[in-house]
Amino acid sequence: MGRRILNDALRAIVNAERRGKATVELKPISTVMSSFLKVMKDHGYINDFQVHDPQRVGRITVELQGRIKDCKALTHRQDIKAKELEAYRIRTLPTRQWGYVVITTPEGIMDHEEAIKRNVGGQVLGYFH
Repeated sequence: MGRRILNDALRAIVNAERRGKATVELKPISTVMSSFLKVMKDHGYINDFQVHDPQRVGRITVELQGRIKDCKALTHRQDIKAKELEAYRIRTLPTRQWGYVVITTPEGIMDHEEAIKRNVGGQVLGYFH
């Protein structure tokens, strides 16, 4: 169920970007979703996000910037080794020049560049560009 929540949230973000909206509200939420949004914020793809009432169903308000072309959550999380990350990125991302693959590692959720620096592997969550 957690993967579907993330996928629905990322689809809502892409649809709001295409319509030219400034903000989008995501419900229900998960900790994985907020970590994924943190990675997107660190790379400048979204301006900011705020989590409201995380103890209950909750909601996240995301301020969009207009840079996102596409982002997807993979429904089947693949295990990937640290050595294979760059080849996986080239194979997965539609454009080879930019974009980020987000993975869960034992050290937390991070993008592929951070995982290569730390030399850790994990499971692929999704990507954005």
